[in-house]
Amino acid sequence: MNDAKGLDAIDKRILRIVQKDASLSISEIANRVGLSQTPCWKRLQRLEASGVIRRRIAVLDPSKLGLGITVFVSIQVDDHSGKALARIASDLAAMEEVMDVYRLAGDVDYVLRVVAHDTSAFDAFYKRLIEIVPLKNVTSRFALENIKSETAFPIAG
Repeated sequence: MNDAKGLDAIDKRILRIVQKDASLSISEIANRVGLSQTPCWKRLQRLEASGVIRRRIAVLDPSKLGLGITVFVSIQVDDHSGKALARIASDLAAMEEVMDVYRLAGDVDYVLRVVAHDTSAFDAFYKRLIEIVPLKNVTSRFALENIKSETAFPIAG
C-alpha cells in the first residue's frame, strides 16, 4: 500500500472491480488486474481485514420486492446530549425500513432513507418512529423517481 490512503494502483483496480461485481471469482479478478490468484487473494484478504471492504453483498431491486415507495425523512431533536444521540442512533439503526441514517450539521439533525411497500406501511413505520425517538420536528418527502442509485464509490488513481 503506497499512497496517503494506503492503497496502491493494484488495490484500487481490485476495489473498482469488486464493488461493481463482488461475485467474480478470484481467478477472474486476478486476471483483470494482472496478478496470479494467490497474491490477488492476499490483497483481498488484507482489504477486508483493514475494513476497506466492509462486506460483499447483492444489490436487490426494491420494486421487485414490493417496496414501492422511498421516503426521505428529516428529523430534528431537542436533546443533543451524547447519551440521547447514542440512543437515537441505535433506535434508528434497528428499524428495518431505514436504509440509511445520516446525522447532520445544520437545521436538521438526521436524515433517513426509508423504504416501504406502500403509504400505509410507511404510516405504520412513522407511528413506530414517533413512539421510540423523542422528536422536535419530522418532515417526510416521498420520492417520485429514482434517477440514479449507485453503490460504487469513485476511486481516484
